[in-house]
Amino acid sequence: MGKVLIAAAVVVTAAAVVGGARVWASQDVETPAYQVEAAQGAFEVRQYPAMVAAQVDRQGDRGAAVRAAFSPLAGYIFAKDRPGEKIAMTAPVTQEPDDNGWTVSFIMPEGRTLADLPTPAGDVTLVDIPPRRMAAMSFSGRWTDARFQQHSDQLLAWVTAQGLTTIGDVEFAYYNDPFTPAFMRRNEVMVEISSRQ
Repeated sequence: MGKVLIAAAVVVTAAAVVGGARVWASQDVETPAYQVEAAQGAFEVRQYPAMVAAQVDRQGDRGAAVRAAFSPLAGYIFAKDRPGEKIAMTAPVTQEPDDNGWTVSFIMPEGRTLADLPTPAGDVTLVDIPPRRMAAMSFSGRWTDARFQQHSDQLLAWVTAQGLTTIGDVEFAYYNDPFTPAFMRRNEVMVEISSRQ
């Protein structure tokens, strides 16, 4: 019995080490730089600089769209589907509703431009994202539609209470890989807002 308990403890410890390494790795990736204009609890108003994103459009519900989009986007940054250099992984992975489903995006590393990035294969596209002012709400936990909807509603209510005007739909963002324990994940809902009023 003692040997079984020791073996179980070793397995649990190894899993914790591997999990910790994965969390550390996901925390070590580049994220977009932004300036915080205002903060109130979990809410922030941020000014983002211009960025470039690799995007894929996928039909279906959000979870299915993200799963279907991940492979071609990963194939692009890791040079699996094209010649040339690999591109560093960044966070977050964003999802935004469109007419037929969802647009899933990987933000390119800071300083990269459409001119110097490798040409994507398949239906991956590169797009310039202009500077934007965004309202954002951070939260931890699982990536369920219900949780994203709950926090989107809270964000939009806060934006309205601040007298701000939204532009477009709420975007969802994952900052961690699926192996990160849910309570340690950084998730966000974000929406573009108009310039200072």
